[in-house]
Amino acid sequence: QVQLVESGGGLVQPGGSLRLSCAASGSIFRINTMGWYRQAPGKQRELVATFASDGSAVYSDAVKGRFTISRDNAKNTVFLQMNSLKPEDTAVYFCNFNIYSRIALRSYDYWGQGTQVTVSS
Repeated sequence: QVQLVESGGGLVQPGGSLRLSCAASGSIFRINTMGWYRQAPGKQRELVATFASDGSAVYSDAVKGRFTISRDNAKNTVFLQMNSLKPEDTAVYFCNFNIYSRIALRSYDYWGQGTQVTVSS
């Protein structure tokens, strides 16, 4: 079993910054992808940024140039540095890891518990 623990959300003024982190623990054989999604009230969950299976970083157009995804492979942790925050960035942010199980011989998606980010003056 795998557990994801997120931290770092909160309330920030427009133009401010926040840094999210998400650490995975448990039975981890191989991480295929790791990234961040968000869900605003009344909207579907959407991709924010992710590391693809080839290691490249992918960003949504809405956050490109303002957010930066990074990782610490030794600690199975992914980060999201959010700068120049806007009110429309307000949402619950979820981390996602796609992890291969050598026991089940397949991959599984795991989600963090979600952390609220509110951008408001």
